[in-house]
Amino acid sequence: MAIEDKIRELAAAYADELKSRIVSRVEEMKEDDKSHFLIYQVLGITDEEGELIDVSQNKGRFLYKYAGSFLEEAASLCFKKTYPHANRQRIENTIGKRPKEFEIDCLIDTDAIEIKWRDATTDGDHITKEHTRIQAIKARGFTPIRVMFYYPNRGQAIRIQETLRTIYQGVGGKYYMGDEAWNYILVRTGVNLRQILIGIAEENRKAQNK
Repeated sequence: MAIEDKIRELAAAYADELKSRIVSRVEEMKEDDKSHFLIYQVLGITDEEGELIDVSQNKGRFLYKYAGSFLEEAASLCFKKTYPHANRQRIENTIGKRPKEFEIDCLIDTDAIEIKWRDATTDGDHITKEHTRIQAIKARGFTPIRVMFYYPNRGQAIRIQETLRTIYQGVGGKYYMGDEAWNYILVRTGVNLRQILIGIAEENRKAQNK
């Protein structure tokens, strides 16, 4: 099967599962305890608005989870097309106590690639954990590489990503973000992942507008 067909098939499977989970959750929420709406009312939010917000929040959590998992899996398919031996691998944390292991999303020879659709964390502890992870990967003789397709919008989250870029570069690793990430996939695998996804999105929009 051609790589574009594999990605289309993957997208369809994720879309179906996302729709199913959202429908199921919205149905479950009809039976939820809504006593917390009292606080919404205190803050000037009507019951109708409060319900819409709760539903939207739940839909959003599912969407972010599935969007991230889909894009990360689609990128992995691109790597596996060119490097059939590429695979996930867990390594021991030899630098700190927690966690006991780290997972490498895609190991190609000595390139330990972490794939992220985006990372909007503002938690400073995230830097410490990532620093430990990068050191553990380096200690195994691997080159840590971070591929992140979308940059966060908030200032604190952006600063954390800039710090992570510096850490990667400081140990001889590589950090690709935004256009750099899409281009890295294209150059390394020969697959124009972004263009494939643009095509699928356009087809979906046309189908929705019929």
